[in-house]
Amino acid sequence: MASPIMIPERSSLESPSCINLTKAKSSLTSARTAANSIYCPPQLQAALDLQSGILHAEDKDYTTAYSYFYETFENLSSQDDPSALGALKYMLLCKVMLNLPEDVNALLSIKLALKYAQLRDVESMRAVARAHQTRDLAAFEQTLRDYREELSSDPTIRSHLAALYDTLLEQNLLRIVEPYSVVELNTLRSRLSQMILDKVFHGVLDQGRGCLLVFDEAETDDTYGAAIETLEEVSKVVDSLYAKSVKIA
Repeated sequence: MASPIMIPERSSLESPSCINLTKAKSSLTSARTAANSIYCPPQLQAALDLQSGILHAEDKDYTTAYSYFYETFENLSSQDDPSALGALKYMLLCKVMLNLPEDVNALLSIKLALKYAQLRDVESMRAVARAHQTRDLAAFEQTLRDYREELSSDPTIRSHLAALYDTLLEQNLLRIVEPYSVVELNTLRSRLSQMILDKVFHGVLDQGRGCLLVFDEAETDDTYGAAIETLEEVSKVVDSLYAKSVKIA
């Protein structure tokens, strides 16, 4: 029979190994439930908080994820555990993904973070924040090259930075095409096509001419919706009158 400590420990180990996000959440919930009913060692509690943060980040809930990462960082730092650095990097990642890159330096000035502030792992996240703050795609690409080991070795950081790169690329493309009505195309057809489908901007790819046609955003016309609502109300009135006529007959 498994000991009480082994139950949350086993479930917490299952969670990061689950490819299915729903199953991972289920395993983590089981682990946290078991941990709440018994004494949970600080290291195990930190592992549970870390996994909770990672799963919330996968759901793009970076505010909640940050809270869990902070709990993990505080817990591990109090034990002088070197893995606290990983939790700090996740905290910095959340600030960037929340479009708050300016908070990175402030975060690194708190007492618990000071001893990590000059490490290369932390400097890599600081460089990401700078590139994001200036919306500088070239600087972002250079940061990924300069800190390849620090930013690519962790699959969680790698995944979110890939999404951030896509966002920065779209923002830069949008800034380029917005002032024009016709843009000649050489590359990035598939990216621009996806942006049109996602309604990032209004336009169409003219394959024959090899160019992008950019349209002004159409004004919303509520006439159609209002007409549908009116017809639905009329239909209800007709149904009501029909029901009454049946009763009279």
